[in-house]
Amino acid sequence: MEKLRKIDLWILIPYILLLGIGVVMVYSASFYNAMSTGGSSSQYLVKQGVFALFGLVFCFFFFMLKERVFKNKGLLGLLMLFLVILPLIGLLLFGKKINGASAWIPIGPFNYQPLEMAKMALILYLALVLTNKESKLLEKQSFKTLWKEIQVPILIVALVIFLVIIQPDFGGAAILSLITLILVSSSSIPGRFIVGLNSLLIVVLTSAITFILKVQPAAIVKKYQFQRFMAMLHPFKLEQTAGNQLVNSFYAISNGGLFGVGLGNSIQKRGYLPEPHTDFILAIISEELGLFGDIIVLGLLALIVFRIILLGMRTKNTYNSLVYYGVAVMLLAQIVLNVGGLLGLIPLTGVTLPFISYGGSSLLILSAAMGIVMNLEATELFNK
Repeated sequence: MEKLRKIDLWILIPYILLLGIGVVMVYSASFYNAMSTGGSSSQYLVKQGVFALFGLVFCFFFFMLKERVFKNKGLLGLLMLFLVILPLIGLLLFGKKINGASAWIPIGPFNYQPLEMAKMALILYLALVLTNKESKLLEKQSFKTLWKEIQVPILIVALVIFLVIIQPDFGGAAILSLITLILVSSSSIPGRFIVGLNSLLIVVLTSAITFILKVQPAAIVKKYQFQRFMAMLHPFKLEQTAGNQLVNSFYAISNGGLFGVGLGNSIQKRGYLPEPHTDFILAIISEELGLFGDIIVLGLLALIVFRIILLGMRTKNTYNSLVYYGVAVMLLAQIVLNVGGLLGLIPLTGVTLPFISYGGSSLLILSAAMGIVMNLEATELFNK
């Protein structure tokens, strides 16, 4: 119980508020879509409500775990193998295609998305490896000897990113790559080697993509992805085809103004945006709650991100700082890709808005991440 007194309210309260907003907005954004397909108007509300409750359970469970569980190398290895690598390989064989990408494995009435697990598993794995090798990394005097210390972890990470790329999911691959680059840059690797190592990672990934493009381009770049890129450049010229979703996103944001048209009163969710409760939920928030609603949602997300970054800057514990930075980057990257996509600043990637968009895998993993972050902070404070 003493540990609960150390819980970070700057993270917990915004997290709970976002869960509540997410459930309400998923219902508001989805009821027309659900009814038009012959379902109950509350079918997405019920599912998202269940996801939110389980998310709270996950958050509390991971908050109460002993810190040594996260540092168990064998357990992390099994997690990477059976919940990340093998499922990603399995997607190539029997993955469920949604919007052109094989990113989901159907499990009964639900869909498991290995990418979401990969994000958090990658953070914990790299944080542990880089911390355990801290003293050796500081001692190494050449890039060759440094590479010998970290080549296996880097190759494992490269494999995971490669498997995500060929789903194809460029948004997910970008997030994983960014997490890797930031954690490597924040580790104890001597500064003179960081640029070279990060450059090597970029070259390897770029070479892999280039090779696939030459050998089998259709395996990695689908027609819909090219159309998304063109829609970003010329949304109104392609309004009746590839630019339809983006243009309707613009209309939703424009309709909302400062204070919105009122909760439940969105026009664009009524058949204009095909899945308004997922990738485009912020556009519906803009339309129904206006700029005011956007500021609240993005403000709460920013509060969590900057609080976690602050924890990373304050702690003297290498492992904790790497986990903090990894989670912050994961959240920030998802926010930027989602918001940038619906504003037409970058191509649509299918990345959801953290805690708000409909979906179980993302919400449960993000909830676990919040529990882990608050756990590490509370444990550190308790041990002082």
